[in-house]
Amino acid sequence: MTMSLNDATAAVPLIESDVEIRTPDGSADACFARPAKGSAPGVLMWPDIFGLRPAFREMAKRLARAGYAVIVVNPFYRMKKAPTAEQGSATPTEQLRPLARALNAETHTADAKAFVEWLDRQDAVAKDWRMGTLGYCMGGAIAFRTAAAAPDRVGAVASFHGAGLVTDKPNSPHLEAAKASAEFLVAIAENDDERAPKDKYVLRETFAKAELPAEIEVYPAAHGWCPRDSRVYDEAQAEKAWSRLLALFSRALSERR
Repeated sequence: MTMSLNDATAAVPLIESDVEIRTPDGSADACFARPAKGSAPGVLMWPDIFGLRPAFREMAKRLARAGYAVIVVNPFYRMKKAPTAEQGSATPTEQLRPLARALNAETHTADAKAFVEWLDRQDAVAKDWRMGTLGYCMGGAIAFRTAAAAPDRVGAVASFHGAGLVTDKPNSPHLEAAKASAEFLVAIAENDDERAPKDKYVLRETFAKAELPAEIEVYPAAHGWCPRDSRVYDEAQAEKAWSRLLALFSRALSERR
């Protein structure tokens, strides 16, 4: 029985487990949180450069309590099992950049397809409801590519302080996202906007041309403000972003495909 989406914030009992997901390049470790009863829309969560860790497990469970079947993945599984940042979000990013640089548009797309297919094989995932995907920091660009990789499945995409959303390459994430069939939420950090002030206009123009609904907003918070363990965590702005995410999912994932 598929869960009602009328109350997207209703708390429900949940199940959390560690899972291994086969991909073309190996086995990816992930956390799977879902309502204890029935089936629910699937959600694929991409973490920031600090990877799969307790803060993201908590976010996955929070979404599951709102009525979604959520996997948060270790994007660096090819190199290392989670935790990939030994000191969590206090780990110097210089130590983690080699992990991020080892990934590219091809690995993003291949992983996205494998993870979406895995979700669709789970009894806890409602196959007749569209999926959502969200990403933080580097995960924002991967969420964009996920929507392009599975346009028939992904109906909602969210990026929080996303990095590299707009580039000058022909396969830039924003151009890939324009191939999707989804609604977008793009929450931009204030200091990211200062570094690349034109990106928000490029995103708005791209989504408008593609006739894809998109909410694009610069938040008065620093890059990385959403995860609770972040050194720049901003509770008020993180809760605002979360409320917009729930509104997006409630709206875009509320109709059967």
